[in-house]
Amino acid sequence: MSQKHLGHTARKRFGQNFLHDQYVIDKIVSAINPKPGENLVEIGPGLGALTDPVAEEVDHLTVVELDRDLAKRLREHPFLSKKLTVIEEDALKFDFASLVKTDGELRIFGNLPYNISTPLMFHLFTFTNKVKDMHFMLQNEVVKRLCASHGDKLYGRLSVMAQYYCQAIPVVAVPPTAFKPAPKVDSAVVRLVPHATPPAQVDSIDRLQQVVTTAFNQRRKTIRNSLKELMSHEEIESLGIKPELRAEALSLQDFALIANYVEKKRIAFEKEEFEKEELEQQSAEETVTKKAD
Repeated sequence: MSQKHLGHTARKRFGQNFLHDQYVIDKIVSAINPKPGENLVEIGPGLGALTDPVAEEVDHLTVVELDRDLAKRLREHPFLSKKLTVIEEDALKFDFASLVKTDGELRIFGNLPYNISTPLMFHLFTFTNKVKDMHFMLQNEVVKRLCASHGDKLYGRLSVMAQYYCQAIPVVAVPPTAFKPAPKVDSAVVRLVPHATPPAQVDSIDRLQQVVTTAFNQRRKTIRNSLKELMSHEEIESLGIKPELRAEALSLQDFALIANYVEKKRIAFEKEEFEKEELEQQSAEETVTKKAD
């Protein structure tokens, strides 16, 4: 099967699969429902399958494209170049907050490269306080993981963290034939709407990520074993959570309880260490004073 579409050869290292199915394109654009004056950002515009119809509805569109040939092609677009701001950067490293300064909340969308979709999701979660909504084409399994509830076999680190930041809503299933070249997996579009208020009280995002990652890195183990470096089974029980459960059985609220407990332990330990150092320093100073006398 040819890797070339509209004069451009798909690059494997960028995970390029170009959307061409008009029915799917129309469904995605309808879901996005772009309006003039909105601060729209597309990640990985590629050959413009979504760029063209979205740009027709708005007065300005920012696109983030790493492929220099595609970025050049967009800058020189005969009809859209005046509407587009083309940022030739890696979306995984790009500071999306820099686009909020004057234009308000972001509406982000894109047909994301599947080889970076999960790390890109985690990168984007850090900007959700500046985002109105996001619409992404992803591998179908990733969409299922984003939407999975605790107890589901696909429920994991991505599920917990995504649901802390956003409401995840499946939009449409997409077959491989909708792309050129066709990927070997089914795809789907998901809408992510950041919560106005997080559904769980978390004292430290870093601690939540640590606990969730630690638990799911050993997902077949019970949490009394997978989390034993962070807390004892007695401490887990004190939170009203059964230590015999596996990570996939814990809700976001359960993980938040554990993370907050671990964070309190960390703060108490650091305070104790600081006070110990203060006493040692004070003792050393007193010894020096006595010797001087």
